Amino acid sequence: MTTTEMKPRPRLPEWLRLKLPTSSAFTQTRSLLDELKLHTVCESAKCPNHWECWSKGTATFMIAGDRCTRACGFCAVSTAKPLALEVDEPARVAEATRRMKLKHVVITAVARDDLKDGGAEHFRQTIEAVRQLNPGIVIEVLVPDFLDNDVAIENVLAANPHIYNHNLETVRRLTPSVRHRATYDRSLTVLKKVKEKRGNTIHTKSGIMLGLGEREEEIFTAMQDLRNSNCDILTLGQYLQPSLKHLPVVEFVPPAKFAEYKTHAETLGFVHVASGPMVRSSYHADEFSATDAHR
Repeated sequence: MTTTEMKPRPRLPEWLRLKLPTSSAFTQTRSLLDELKLHTVCESAKCPNHWECWSKGTATFMIAGDRCTRACGFCAVSTAKPLALEVDEPARVAEATRRMKLKHVVITAVARDDLKDGGAEHFRQTIEAVRQLNPGIVIEVLVPDFLDNDVAIENVLAANPHIYNHNLETVRRLTPSVRHRATYDRSLTVLKKVKEKRGNTIHTKSGIMLGLGEREEEIFTAMQDLRNSNCDILTLGQYLQPSLKHLPVVEFVPPAKFAEYKTHAETLGFVHVASGPMVRSSYHADEFSATDAHR
């Protein structure tokens, strides 16, 4: 589609219009991230919640650079040839976590298909650095699929994160147009393998975006497929088009429908479900309690 053919983004419904918070904590968070030269998915992915989260003194750290090797149709993170890994980044993430006094930290990364292990060793080092400087913290990782590399998956698990999050993102039918190089079945396999390897010592988590043209029965099927892969935690949120170059929004799903989906997901046996227009993978992640994460 050329620039002249691009359609303007539809007007946001009332329930998606946010009032930006005013807080000195936002500036403090911004300054800390700048000082330690850290990337966040909040900013790189243009998350609509980043004003709120930073104003509350929290953020989702994005390691292994800000250049992704994939070009997913929904994601605002830049696609480019990645730079070399920064060996001191794990220590900087740990220091930021300490200064922010986080009780629950979420660590994610760009897809690094250029690396043999997809960046798994970097994840392991970051988890271990965070735990060493922040004893007792709940550690959640939001990881790529590592191309279903067993060695890479096991390397991340060796660091003993409490929550292993990998997003399905959308329903089976839409996956080829939404997720570059990823597959629906591979994501399910990765989540299933994690539970097979660690059982109830770890929680698995996944998320689905709504509003890309999926049908309700497809959403229910995706939920069931996740449960069949022993996924414990589910997030459902509204897809928002980050730029005119990305996939358009087909539908704005009303809050009442998200509430219905939450009820349905709970009947399937998910131990925790976050469902709402502004929900994202790591938004209010600490609402899943540390007691649950440590079970």
